[in-house]
Amino acid sequence: MRTGEPLPSVGDVLAALATGLWHWDTAARLVTVDAEAARLLGLPPEATTLTEVQTRARLHPEDWNEITGVVPLAVDEGTLAEVRIRIMDEQGNILRVVRSRSKPSFDPERRAYELIGTLQEVTEPTPGTRAARSAVTGDWRRSREAFLLDAGRALAEARSTAEVLRVAGGLSMPGFSPDGLVVFGVEGDRLTIIGQHGHQPGDMGPFSHMALTTDYPAAEVVRTGRAVYMSSPAEYKARYPATWPLARRFGRRSWAFLPLTVGGRTMGAWMAAFAYPVAFTPDERAVLATVARMLAQALSRAEAAESERELTEGLQRSMLPSLGPEIPGMQVAARYIPTGGGLQVGGDWYDMIPLPSGRFALAMGDVQGHDVRAAGLMGQLRIALRAYAAEGHRPDAVLSRASRFLHGITHDDQMTDIRFATCVYAEADPATGMLEIARAGHPHPAIRMADGTVMMRPTAGGLPLGVDPDADYPTTRFTLEPGETLMLCTDGLIETGGHDLESGWRRLRAILEAHPENDEADLESLADALVQGVHGPSSHHTTGPLSDRREDDIALVLLCRLLDGAVRPAVRRTLLSVAQDEPDRISETRRHLRELLHDWASPEQVDSAVLLVSEMVTNVLVHTDADALLLAEVTGEAGARGLRVEVTDAGDDLPHRRRPGELASSGRGLMLIELLADAWGVDPRGEGKSIWFELYESGGVADGDVPVGGVAGGVVSEGRVAEGGVSGGRVAGGGAPAGEAPGGEGSEGGAEEGEEPDGGASEGAA
Repeated sequence: MRTGEPLPSVGDVLAALATGLWHWDTAARLVTVDAEAARLLGLPPEATTLTEVQTRARLHPEDWNEITGVVPLAVDEGTLAEVRIRIMDEQGNILRVVRSRSKPSFDPERRAYELIGTLQEVTEPTPGTRAARSAVTGDWRRSREAFLLDAGRALAEARSTAEVLRVAGGLSMPGFSPDGLVVFGVEGDRLTIIGQHGHQPGDMGPFSHMALTTDYPAAEVVRTGRAVYMSSPAEYKARYPATWPLARRFGRRSWAFLPLTVGGRTMGAWMAAFAYPVAFTPDERAVLATVARMLAQALSRAEAAESERELTEGLQRSMLPSLGPEIPGMQVAARYIPTGGGLQVGGDWYDMIPLPSGRFALAMGDVQGHDVRAAGLMGQLRIALRAYAAEGHRPDAVLSRASRFLHGITHDDQMTDIRFATCVYAEADPATGMLEIARAGHPHPAIRMADGTVMMRPTAGGLPLGVDPDADYPTTRFTLEPGETLMLCTDGLIETGGHDLESGWRRLRAILEAHPENDEADLESLADALVQGVHGPSSHHTTGPLSDRREDDIALVLLCRLLDGAVRPAVRRTLLSVAQDEPDRISETRRHLRELLHDWASPEQVDSAVLLVSEMVTNVLVHTDADALLLAEVTGEAGARGLRVEVTDAGDDLPHRRRPGELASSGRGLMLIELLADAWGVDPRGEGKSIWFELYESGGVADGDVPVGGVAGGVVSEGRVAEGGVSGGRVAGGGAPAGEAPGGEGSEGGAEEGEEPDGGASEGAA
């Protein structure tokens, strides 16, 4: 065409470009097409008018549905409606793919849409090529659906605001991915920056705390709840000239600002900025709008979860005390782990209380339940315990008063929410290591000895707090030796992970014994190892026998008495008392002694020691009116150790010889001691007496092979004679002739079925 000639008509230009025109009036339900548009629809190439039904028959059903969805969106946003359409023949085969671009309008009086647009054929590229991933051509819908599914799954799994922002920053949208993201929140009448991606630290400073009245796209989105799309810098500058200088320095070419709406409330805005021009077709806008809705939901969930965690942690911190000042000669470590669901707040607690006497007390408890009510009762009970202790009451009195207090605040007229609590209260003297412990239905404490041996330490106990307002709580006293560590814990540490009390205790003992020997710097790592062993990733390798992995709060306190010198004493010691009204604790002493001798070389010697202890304790309960106090010590190096056991009572009568007949059921106690012990004796005390025996580790040698007097490291140990008492000494493999056996307090013990290989004292006989 030469210069000056008139321009060709629009129809000629469109025909030359193989582009057809079409007009759709939804009120008349008619679609008018020109010749080229008719050809593209698979009709004769001549202008014609079709009904909506005839037109719809030429299009793929999914594409028709998309057209009807895109048109109202384009009208609302004042943009072009652009879709990709598959043209079908009568047999359902795809003839071609065309792109439709139209400018829709809405007539409110007729309540109808009117569209005038173009149709142009597009070529389907090879799958996987770059063109196949563009916004208009290729299998874009399939990639869009896959992207939205992945994005929705990732955002649904995010548990914090930081995780949500990481997911949003890593989204790779099909065909158009932003290189800059900003999530705006609202505080009062100002915008805040919740998070950003693709910007340097400090870049978003000018946009933070911006007033909502500012002429800025994000502020407008929050005010109106409508999205803002800008496909070019010129459009941005024309619409928002006041804030364009702030955005110009980032060098972006297109921007999308979308509202973050949850429950009809706009909680913020999301900006997606692009380094290249984006037309923001209806498909692209639909993807961005869907991501914005999912992002808003994820941020709302994360905000609620973080508020819940903050509330829980704040409540728990306010109720759990610090361990306070250092204790001379002792070290304390504590842990609290909320492992349950819901608010993750429960009724477990621990406390360290300075006492008027200069001593200090360790308290630990577990209120029934795992809810806010349990947490509230825990706080009240902890304060009450601290008050009773500060008044100078002994451990038994502290628990008695606490039980009465809890009973009073949980037992009302309606009896609607009765609660109880387990508790252990230990008063410690830093100077001597003496512990006085009272227990209310709580798990027994455990002792890790200086040589690494771990034993559960049985203590007397009473009912859980709050059950009986007049309950009594007996006190157990023993000494924490230098290098030993006391462990107090709630049942969560024992039972978490599908364990019962027995299997859970075995797991804890293995962790305690496998840990390096305690020193001043090691107690914290020991506490961490215990928690990780039952709650961390490694706990899944030590599941218990129960079918469900029970989770519960964990409270743990470790108290270590530091060594006086650099040398760790080669001694293992335990002390137990058995009261006259507690004959059932005789079996406890047998079990306790076996744990003390868990690594003894000769199992037969262990059986002998258990039998002798059972006989000695039973004799005290049967033949005196006093309680029995058992002291057992293991000294020396492995393979050449010695065991000394003393049973002390307040009775004045010394053992005397008896001549039991062949059918007698008692009178053989001292005979057993003389036969089985390497050395033994009876020491009179100012009040009462102490009968003792010693065994020397034989490395598995049978008793019948031990020389007279017993062997300790190759040295003959003669029997010791107690002044004014009974001589010891034994003959290996034999004893006194019948009828000449040394007498003594009658032996009332008998073998319990299935318990000790050599028998043991029966509680029933006591």
